Amino acid sequence: MATDRTETPRLLWYAAYGSNVHPERLRAYLAGGRPRGADRWYPGCRDRTMPAESVPVELPGVLYFATTSPVWGGGRAFYDPDAEGRTLAVAHLVTAGQFSDIAAQEMYREPGTDLELSPVLARGRDRIGAGRYETLVCAGELAGRPVLTCTAPWRVEEVPHLPPSAAYLRFLATGLLAAGAGAGSGWSAASVAEYLARAPGAEREWSAADVLRLME
Repeated sequence: MATDRTETPRLLWYAAYGSNVHPERLRAYLAGGRPRGADRWYPGCRDRTMPAESVPVELPGVLYFATTSPVWGGGRAFYDPDAEGRTLAVAHLVTAGQFSDIAAQEMYREPGTDLELSPVLARGRDRIGAGRYETLVCAGELAGRPVLTCTAPWRVEEVPHLPPSAAYLRFLATGLLAAGAGAGSGWSAASVAEYLARAPGAEREWSAADVLRLME
């Protein structure tokens, strides 16, 4: 659901649905570095402070895995907000500048330039490039602030699916479980494992039992 905001707020929620649900992975995007299991070094944000708050959220739409990740190998996570379903995510309260720098690194661009967010805030969607994470989505509001993320421009059924690697899936699973623990989300190890194993792409190779073993 699109928000009617058009003026960029100082603080907003960055909804991570891929490996940035995990604090170690997110820290690399914010402070710079290379998380365990990844082959890429991240330059980080201009503002390197961790989020003021991180909370579990459920977004309308579907998580799926497609295209080969040069960082992890295997398929990478994408979000189709128009598909029927729910997507587990972690909403990080960050500045608009931090969101711009995180998005730039997802897009394989150099961080340091503020994105123009008024189009996505007004329309709920803004395609700023043809790349895999160059479509901004506003998934609604939380506590009066917009919830933004980035994904691919295509629909879940428009691209071949590809199973994620074990290292990548472990970050998603353990990050979601940690975020949901004690937050009244109802996210248990079993429910997180089932959710990820049933995602298009993952279901070709991973069972819920396999994902549970990754979380041990």
